[in-house]
Amino acid sequence: MIEKILQPKNLYKAYRRVVSNKGSCGVDGMNVNELKSFIDLNRNQTVKSILTGSYRPNSIRGVEIPKRNGKMRLLGIPTVVDRWLQQAVSQQLIMRFELDFETHSYGFRPKKNTQQAVQRALMYINDGYQDIVDIDLKGFFDEVAHHKLLQLIYNKVKCQTTLWLIRKWLRAPLERNGKMYKRRKGVPQGSPLSPLLSNIMLDILDKELKRRGLKYVRYADDFSIYTKSKATAREVGNDIYKFLRDKLELPINREKSGIRRPVNFKLLGHGFAATYKKGDKDD
Repeated sequence: MIEKILQPKNLYKAYRRVVSNKGSCGVDGMNVNELKSFIDLNRNQTVKSILTGSYRPNSIRGVEIPKRNGKMRLLGIPTVVDRWLQQAVSQQLIMRFELDFETHSYGFRPKKNTQQAVQRALMYINDGYQDIVDIDLKGFFDEVAHHKLLQLIYNKVKCQTTLWLIRKWLRAPLERNGKMYKRRKGVPQGSPLSPLLSNIMLDILDKELKRRGLKYVRYADDFSIYTKSKATAREVGNDIYKFLRDKLELPINREKSGIRRPVNFKLLGHGFAATYKKGDKDD
């Protein structure tokens, strides 16, 4: 697979994507407008360093940005060069994984979006699935177990050099306020690879929910399950909590998780309100 990643056509496509996405500088201060000059001068040497195992990614620049709820989210911003190479890997990885992803996973996928996720949830609710298991994964992007993720990729890809390269990026230290922090778990939000890696990891959850015949919606690490009774919701919630803990080694935020009714539930910032047509009577 590494040969396809390093093909000039794939690298050029990755360059175009990184430039179009713009984004901030990494720790080296290089901006996207300087990437072309770097590639013109250093592409062959960079490719050789990957093939010989001498390539070393830069540290990741840590930046905090505000979330919708007023709290802060830590982003990890790789250098422009590392983003270029990660995008090249992502373009090839997605060709191996996308067709196997489940239908009701809507985040960061071709022809999928937030509106489709909300519409699917609304359809479930209108069909009577109004006891909702709302699970909040505790710092998902900070908690992903590297060995689990790399094994899932290797099962599909079987390319040691590609795995070595991804592992280097996963282990790259985070630089924040002048200090360096080792990273032994987690996928930094802010890299071109992180959305795909999150879907690869949580596709295992999707397949478990599908195997159980459950109605669910997932958008990246935000997912909910729709049932027709509180008793079922409690049972499902407990089972999935154990699955996440034991199978994927992912903790949940118990304070933010629970069983909701539609009027007390929000999905991706969208609320659900009861509507009554004129002439309807309460049962």
